[in-house]
Amino acid sequence: MQRTRLNTLINFTGARLELVFSNPWRRTALSVISILLGFFMGSAIVTTVGQDAVWDVPAAAIVFAVTEITSRFIYSRRNRQQLDSSPSRRPLIFEVLNLFKVGLTYSLYLEAFKLGS
Repeated sequence: MQRTRLNTLINFTGARLELVFSNPWRRTALSVISILLGFFMGSAIVTTVGQDAVWDVPAAAIVFAVTEITSRFIYSRRNRQQLDSSPSRRPLIFEVLNLFKVGLTYSLYLEAFKLGS
């Protein structure tokens, strides 16, 4: 990539965020917030889209595609890192995105159980 001011700013901001969240308690707090935000988004999607029965199938397809693409991206990158045999933690953005996906999926399962009972 070219070294532009925007690219330098983004790299610097990402490095500073990694440094701020290198503290285990802050990383744990961010992980919990990510799961809860995913849970909230799942509940919001179900209640908002469920109001009009026309959008149920497209919304389900979009959520399914987003979760599958996220899983493929995160876990394929993890496998590539293991092949390099470099023992490093997953980058913060990937961890937050994966935990958001977990919260979203859990919320959708919980909503399905509520509708089924």
